[in-house]
Amino acid sequence: MLRPYQIIDRRKTRVINVGNVFIGGDNPISVQTMTNTITSDTKKTLDQINTVVEAGADLVRVSVPDKESTNALKVICKNSKVPIIADIHFHYKRALEAADNGAACLRINPGNIGSLEKVKDVIKAAKDNNCSIRIGVNAGSLEKQILEKFSEPNPEALVESALLNMKILEDNDFLNFKLSVKASDVFMAIKAYKKLASICDYPLHLGITEAGGQRSGSIKSSIGIGNLLLNGIGDTIRVSLADKPEEEVRVGFEILKSLGIRNRGIKIIACPSCARQQFPVIETVKKLEESLQDITKPLTVSIIGCVVNGPGEAKMTNIGITGGGNDTHMLYIDGKKDRRIKNVDLTSYLEKVIRDKSQNFKH
Repeated sequence: MLRPYQIIDRRKTRVINVGNVFIGGDNPISVQTMTNTITSDTKKTLDQINTVVEAGADLVRVSVPDKESTNALKVICKNSKVPIIADIHFHYKRALEAADNGAACLRINPGNIGSLEKVKDVIKAAKDNNCSIRIGVNAGSLEKQILEKFSEPNPEALVESALLNMKILEDNDFLNFKLSVKASDVFMAIKAYKKLASICDYPLHLGITEAGGQRSGSIKSSIGIGNLLLNGIGDTIRVSLADKPEEEVRVGFEILKSLGIRNRGIKIIACPSCARQQFPVIETVKKLEESLQDITKPLTVSIIGCVVNGPGEAKMTNIGITGGGNDTHMLYIDGKKDRRIKNVDLTSYLEKVIRDKSQNFKH
């Protein structure tokens, strides 16, 4: 097994807590998502929270647009396995209620939370309930005075909004907060995050907002979030997709896995297949990706259709399969030839080998 080619030099930040999850410093970069159920429907919301937690979510955000939703937090927060972040827009009283009802963090958008006095009330509620805050600046909802100054959303406007609101929290002796400066434009978001990272040492929540559907959104998020992570910037991430919340979590972990930052679940290395393939690579990979989603151990599996690159890739993975002629393939375990396999249902066979390995795997 090869060591990572390069270790990312992560930006040093102060540490905050979101419930029992610590953000910043040397703590793992957390992956979060957001529910899309009606929050007041506690059963559906908790069911979805359980689903994303099984996928690996460290934190879950829920929208609380009305008092029925903040009342539901009493049950949701009590029964959730991970800390709950309350998403606040327009009505600052929802933040007060959310803090009182168990939210571990309040996400406030400076552009629509209201007057300074209302923000101060939110800060007091957070203090009284040991609740953290995320200053969530978004290119789509900047403060009126910021837009008047800059005419349109741009990186400088996003950062100025973040700094103005950061100062309000600091002036009120509240330091348990993180910041985000999201935009749907990848270049705007990257530039804003890099500028903000050079100015302050607070933890940063990364995301490309409203990135799109599963394919386009995953690509945009990978470029934007990945660029920042490569530069050591970022302490918690959310991949925003017009898709199921658990898919956001899976893509988030794929980004972290590809950079060697966090390893969770099966990492499959596979060839794109060609005329040399000795078994249906694409079909095999698709079936295994679907059937192995429940495994959390960080195993690497190489699935290569022929002997051109197969043996080399197998030497660098926990489990490897290389296609051979006459329906006879070579299985590798921990980089070494283990056995030849012939005339088997390859997908089922590999799934059993991978599951057996995961039972005894020590990372």
